[in-house]
Amino acid sequence: MSMQWLSRFGAVCGIVLGLSLGVPGVVEAFIGETAVTSFVIGLGAAFGAPALYAYQLRQADAAGRFGAFAFAVNVIGLGLFAGVGFALNLVLFFLDQATVSAVLDGPTRWAILASAAVFVIGTVLFGSSMIRAGVLPRVAAVGYTVSLVLLAVLASLPDSLLGSAVHVTAAASLLWLSAAVWPVPSTP
Repeated sequence: MSMQWLSRFGAVCGIVLGLSLGVPGVVEAFIGETAVTSFVIGLGAAFGAPALYAYQLRQADAAGRFGAFAFAVNVIGLGLFAGVGFALNLVLFFLDQATVSAVLDGPTRWAILASAAVFVIGTVLFGSSMIRAGVLPRVAAVGYTVSLVLLAVLASLPDSLLGSAVHVTAAASLLWLSAAVWPVPSTP
């Protein structure tokens, strides 16, 4: 398996992840959350880890040890938060409010909060490493950092136009970063 294949696989996964956030974000701005938009968002997070690998592969030399550490924290946080996103969008969404409240009154609330905290810390660290390394587009790296942190913060709040805008911003950032890693630089 070549590095080119891994990079392009990650780029495609980043595009799928971006679309799985952006398209439902646009739809939800007009008609609210639906079973279909919830399903797409819930499954889309599975494509995050390969996208992160592609971004880190591209910037690894310039990002150094800080970038490697930031990547590790972000990929673990993404894995945890992907589980949270799956549960919120594909499990809790379909339950009545009394059941959801009962579930969230127990230890599940703390697990969700801890997962979100690791995700936010990892996102800030990795976003900072992308900005610092300067290999990937800085505006996209800033968009990645800010919008994904806001997604975690807004996840527990009712749907709103702000939430939809954050989904679209996250999508645009992921699409831009993925487009930036698609062309594989030639090695000397």
